[in-house]
Amino acid sequence: MAKNTVVLAGISAWDEAYDNLKNAFTKIGDELKKAGIEPAGRPLTIFVDTDDNGFKYEAMVPIAKVPEGRTELTPEIKFGKTPEGKSFRFVHKDAYDEIDGTYETITAYLDIKEIVAKDAFIEEYVSDFTDSQDTNFEVNIYVQPKE
Repeated sequence: MAKNTVVLAGISAWDEAYDNLKNAFTKIGDELKKAGIEPAGRPLTIFVDTDDNGFKYEAMVPIAKVPEGRTELTPEIKFGKTPEGKSFRFVHKDAYDEIDGTYETITAYLDIKEIVAKDAFIEEYVSDFTDSQDTNFEVNIYVQPKE
């Protein structure tokens, strides 16, 4: 079931991914605090479009409910919903800088099982963003199969 969220869309180069996502979540957290809205779940990122140079993303933080009559928290941060439907969950527990290896494993698994995935991958951050070299950094990666 889809959850209510606040959403900040952005674009990043791959080598700036960790810092840009960390900054996006800091910005969202600051605005939620100003508005007196509590997060209702772990932050997540939907990778909307990717290529060799970088990616477009939607950084999201779940909230209990959208304030009545509002479509945005700020002009930059909108209200939205998490993706819903069936998904496969994979866990990455290592430095964020090492996540490419996990994605290679996921891709190989999907190929072997002949699973065609939707284009957008979803990362849910179990750990807080502290350091891109933190080897205990934990991320749930969700892959939704095409129907």
